[in-house]
Amino acid sequence: MKKTDNDKFEEEILRDYEKGEFVSTAPTKEEKERFKAAAKGTALKDRRVNIRLSSADMLDIQARALEEGVPYQTLIASVLHKYVSGRLVEKPSRLAKRPTREDRNRASG
Repeated sequence: MKKTDNDKFEEEILRDYEKGEFVSTAPTKEEKERFKAAAKGTALKDRRVNIRLSSADMLDIQARALEEGVPYQTLIASVLHKYVSGRLVEKPSRLAKRPTREDRNRASG
């Protein structure tokens, strides 16, 4: 049976591991505490908000959340947080773009 490149690569990793050439990159206790404090500060959700959305927007949000692998309410909260903190960067969706009102007006005009 012929060895594949993956087999050779795995053997190389095993040899390096057995020689003790791998170094742990685990965070220090101080880094863990800092990460924990940052997560606590950004994940604190102490207010409830009710908003009205169009059915089409809601379907798009739910589809995008499914695409991203997160619950739709988490996606909404994340988008709002990124917007207010100035970190919102638009990423094109793999979904078909729904025509806007301006698109429809241009088409009928």
